[in-house]
Amino acid sequence: MSGLESYINHTVSIITADGRNFIGTLKGFDQTTNIIIDECHERVFSTTAGIEQIVLGLHIIRGDNIAVIGLIDEAIDSRLDLQNIRGEPLGPVVH
Repeated sequence: MSGLESYINHTVSIITADGRNFIGTLKGFDQTTNIIIDECHERVFSTTAGIEQIVLGLHIIRGDNIAVIGLIDEAIDSRLDLQNIRGEPLGPVVH
């Protein structure tokens, strides 16, 4: 089917076409790459404040809105000080 099978039950980062960043445990997907993630939170970047994490719980993301999916190294991610990281929010994907 797709290379996503190896990501099932692992923590992933999903960047959507509108520039949003979701982190959670990949629970499933279908033939159109609609994604189900559990323990999901959105990371909202800012140049003036730390990264805000908005808890969403179980979340579904439409496949046609996904730009990038990647595995998260949980050991590295847990050491990040998100309150002191500043960054420009991502813009939308332009085709």
